[in-house]
Amino acid sequence: MPLPAPVASRSLTHQRHVQFAGYRRADGLYDVEAHLLDVKPTDFTLSSGTRPAGTPVHDMWIRLTLDASFRIVEAVARTEAMPYPGVCERVTPDYGKLVGLNLLRGFRKAVHDLFAHVKGCTHLNEMLLQFPTAAIQARAAEQRDNEDGPGGTQPFQLDQCHALDTHGEIAERHYPKWFRGRRTEPVE
Repeated sequence: MPLPAPVASRSLTHQRHVQFAGYRRADGLYDVEAHLLDVKPTDFTLSSGTRPAGTPVHDMWIRLTLDASFRIVEAVARTEAMPYPGVCERVTPDYGKLVGLNLLRGFRKAVHDLFAHVKGCTHLNEMLLQFPTAAIQARAAEQRDNEDGPGGTQPFQLDQCHALDTHGEIAERHYPKWFRGRRTEPVE
């Protein structure tokens, strides 16, 4: 178990599984698929009815098809299990509005603008927020992680997390061209 042992006994009340998979297609495009599954180990009663133990409360899918520049050329969402059948799934066709967006340029803000609150589904939106990094991982083998970006620019991942700080030891060791020297003041 990767976490320390719990300090008190406990019983499972809910499991959520979120899985992403990336595929290179024969036509040169890329598919990134996400699946969200919520299951309860006991019967679960909603105003819409009782779900037997082990029956999905949510079973949702999204597939985004991307070109080489991470632009979405096709977007498909499906809701197989939901708390309110006949209503929840009505919004899934709206996720076709993602076509034309770029995962690396303003994507998360666009998701909010298009689908926040009653314009979308909370769980589909949660999955969408993870697509940029999942897509990058799906294509990671195509370029060495320490190569310059397009036009000799800084690799995109630098300064995006504490480990890849251009003032830190990883930049100094693996990205010497982009290393900016050690910080003398803490980051605020």
